[in-house]
Amino acid sequence: MSITQALLGPLLAGAAKPLITHYDDATGARIELSRATTANWAAKTANWLVDEVDLEPGTPVAVSLPAHWQTAGVLLGAWWCGAHVTDDPGDAEVAFVPASAPDRAEGAHVKAAVGLDPLGAPVRDLPEGFVDYVSDIRVHGDDFSPIVPLGGDAPALLDRSVDEVLGAARERAGELGIGPRDRVLSTLDWTLPGGVVDGLLAVLAGEAALVQCTNLDPAKLGKRRADERTTVELGELGELDG
Repeated sequence: MSITQALLGPLLAGAAKPLITHYDDATGARIELSRATTANWAAKTANWLVDEVDLEPGTPVAVSLPAHWQTAGVLLGAWWCGAHVTDDPGDAEVAFVPASAPDRAEGAHVKAAVGLDPLGAPVRDLPEGFVDYVSDIRVHGDDFSPIVPLGGDAPALLDRSVDEVLGAARERAGELGIGPRDRVLSTLDWTLPGGVVDGLLAVLAGEAALVQCTNLDPAKLGKRRADERTTVELGELGELDG
């Protein structure tokens, strides 16, 4: 069973509940994705990787993206179809990078630009030789069924297997005090592997909801906590209280 099936599957019993709320205080953007919508983005990504890229389980896929709701779709979609997520585009079949940083995809066979637009708008001025992630996946299905069952020893994240990543996510959920009733306020970036385990996968493992803040304005921290009714915090938020 893939990381995505193991962590996202149980959440779909409450498909309409919020899963990821993303704020960017530099632009004033706020976007909220339900569990079902997050799963749909992941499924579209997985279907695109299989149908358009002919991705097979174990194939390296490089992800060099910030903490963002689109990044969640990329990562969960890649893991759903058995991709091995790495940070090395030179060894990857596909590299997902911000549209503003095309050099990060150097060496990959397929280069996917991720616009990171709050509402999922297509990339303007697409770099030469790139596909637009959002535009390409939109036409693909909202459901995904792996053709080949994935073993727990399959490579998943850098040098970690599926079972090792799942074990780390569940362990960190316990250590961070994340449970099903929690709304997690986070400023963590999703660096590989630790940032993405703590900032995304541990939240999913705890069956909680994530409120991810980019470019957080310290003056808005108290209101953010109150408005979103957050219960757990990740990142250096305590230093902003003073």
